[in-house]
Amino acid sequence: MHSVGTGWLWTLFCAFVLAVLVIDWVVLKGGRLRKISTQEALGWSLVWIACALIFNGLLWVSLLHSEDPAVASARSLEFFTGYVIEKSLSIDNLFAILMVFQYFAVPAELQRRALLYGLIGAFVLRFAMIFFGVWLVSVLHWVLYIFGLFLVLTGVKMFFFQETKKDFAQNFLLVWLKKHIRMTDGFMGEKFFIRKNYALYVTPLFLALIFVELSDFIFAMDSVPAILAITRDPFIVFTSNMFAILGLRALYFLLANSAARFYLLKYGIALVLIFVGAKMLLEPWLNISTLFSLGVIATILITTILLSWVRKKR
Repeated sequence: MHSVGTGWLWTLFCAFVLAVLVIDWVVLKGGRLRKISTQEALGWSLVWIACALIFNGLLWVSLLHSEDPAVASARSLEFFTGYVIEKSLSIDNLFAILMVFQYFAVPAELQRRALLYGLIGAFVLRFAMIFFGVWLVSVLHWVLYIFGLFLVLTGVKMFFFQETKKDFAQNFLLVWLKKHIRMTDGFMGEKFFIRKNYALYVTPLFLALIFVELSDFIFAMDSVPAILAITRDPFIVFTSNMFAILGLRALYFLLANSAARFYLLKYGIALVLIFVGAKMLLEPWLNISTLFSLGVIATILITTILLSWVRKKR
């Protein structure tokens, strides 16, 4: 498939992501000990949303000079729709990360550092999964229907079956790690590793990081196929994913302080998965436009958020 991502567009975007990580680490002290307030998390969430919208506008302007205006508008709409899907699906991932931090009793001031490293791992993982997924669909188009069926079943399971709280104490990976590695009894500040008597020990923060990365891998299995229902342009898929991930930490701290207020949002996410999966399955017989898909997804999310707020207030 023809991609709008030219060499200089890829270079500029990757340079932007790298610059953001450096600024976060050096200027904003992203790896330092400190607790994130709800107000700060809300502010940064709005900043990242604004960055995604600005990028979408710049992408549209850039494509007007190299592509047909209809193509420029279509790709810009695909980016925005993909961004909304990835942002909504990332919310369920954030609840899983919150569960991980609660189990390991990670102090609030240490969670930011673990999420920063988790963010870097998510970039690498999504990059590999996106290009593999786009290549696989281009070679074996019928894989798209498997993706669609998987999304529908995942959404149905999420909507109708109450998910039990995970017991990490019985998790095979955690049990194996505790048996085969040296671990400190408690947290050692922001450190993942320390040395005692010339022996290397890991801290509980490192174990929490492992499960944060594992959680992102599991949820990437939903999010990558979901956006392939909207577009198969690697540049659009990758950039919309990355902007959703860049705002992940700020959104986490916002939800961590107000998770109970939006308890119906999970059902909205389930409906989004069912809709996107159905769109994939019906593609040979029914062409659902990107604009219509955006409208349906936005309506589902806004409705469940408002219902959560109204019912909680009552």
